[in-house]
Amino acid sequence: MYKDKKILITGGTGTIGYQLTKKLLQENPAVIRIFSRDEYKQFNMSLEFQDYASKLRYLIGDIRDQQRLVRAMEGIDYVFHLAAMKHVPFCEYNPFEAVQTNVIGTQNVIQAAIQSGVKRVLFTSTDKAISPTNTYGASKLMAERLITAADYQKGPRSTILSAVRFGNVMGSRGSVIPLFKKHIVERGSIDVTCLDMKRYMMTLSQATSLLLEANELAKGGEVFVLKMPVVRLDELANVIIEQVCNKYGILNPIQINETGLRPGEKMFEELMSEDEGNSALEASHMYIIPSPFAKHSYVGVTKVTERPSIHSDEIVEGETLAKWLNEEDLI
Repeated sequence: MYKDKKILITGGTGTIGYQLTKKLLQENPAVIRIFSRDEYKQFNMSLEFQDYASKLRYLIGDIRDQQRLVRAMEGIDYVFHLAAMKHVPFCEYNPFEAVQTNVIGTQNVIQAAIQSGVKRVLFTSTDKAISPTNTYGASKLMAERLITAADYQKGPRSTILSAVRFGNVMGSRGSVIPLFKKHIVERGSIDVTCLDMKRYMMTLSQATSLLLEANELAKGGEVFVLKMPVVRLDELANVIIEQVCNKYGILNPIQINETGLRPGEKMFEELMSEDEGNSALEASHMYIIPSPFAKHSYVGVTKVTERPSIHSDEIVEGETLAKWLNEEDLI
């Protein structure tokens, strides 16, 4: 699908953008344009991918700047829209900045893509967009609606716009895993908001695979959701403590401090709303929430009979968590 194609990744220097770039380079595309604001991260990325210098282009720009996006999308076939403000407390404290990036920035991506004749746009959303209690989730929900509406309103244009919903990605920049590891090694204790908290979680490899599969299956306006297992925060904390202590030979007991929920944080997340569950489709390892504006058919899917719930879905055991941490080289 990607052989000899031209690809743009907004937020391409982030953890998922980096992993997606590695995966796409194996498909021998014509070029991958890495679009982000941070020249230092682009410099580091160019050093790490110097063997692929002929395939990669590094574009400094902000998705708040539509004209820059139009220039970046010239001749592009596929856009992976990963750029966003993602940290819940920072979005809470700077709500309009989150709106300008996550909502207006997404609309800029949509308009630039349609204007430039891009074949497909895939937007990355979050499970925090369901019944949002924080600015981050609300801004991502609005961006999802923009994607779905744009696909319906595009008229004769052939651009296909769709979205994926991620849970927490293990080891991504800003996730608790590298933070826990750092605090265990440096101070012998970790801070946990609430040990009873549950989260849908996916590995970086799963996140990248979902992006590629969703982009291939997309027919327009739908949202793809991976069937993710549930992780209890206390289980995750204990597994990380055990793994880090074993690796670094730490013998002293590690203290766990509960700090309480931060502004806007939820105890539990959801994969889809009750209304979405009524129309959602189910494949072997993902859900498809179809566009309310179009009737598309998909091969190998059935109607969802029971909406997924963080209280009833499978909770990952410590042994599996340890395996994931080692496979993803996170410790």
